[in-house]
Amino acid sequence: MAEFVEVCAEADIPPGTGKMFEIGREEIGVFNIGGKFYAIDDLCPHEGGPMHEGAVSGEIVTCPLHGWRTNVVTGESLELPGIKVNRFEVKVENGKVFVKV
Repeated sequence: MAEFVEVCAEADIPPGTGKMFEIGREEIGVFNIGGKFYAIDDLCPHEGGPMHEGAVSGEIVTCPLHGWRTNVVTGESLELPGIKVNRFEVKVENGKVFVKV
């Protein structure tokens, strides 16, 4: 059964950046987009690059390995329409970020 897991404080992920967290067997990239937090699979659908290390521009993160772009809000690949990474529900309470897994 899915439950919310605390991953960090809000201040640990500045706006326009991401950070990876291992939760169980999942590697999840959590991104701060203008003060709102989103979570997706951290592995790029192209060749498994670390999405949290990529450049963030608006809602788009660019994989640092080969430049594949993914929308962190929708999980959709900009390179291959129809390809999506898993998204995870996020909530923020009392300055702490939680991800539902």
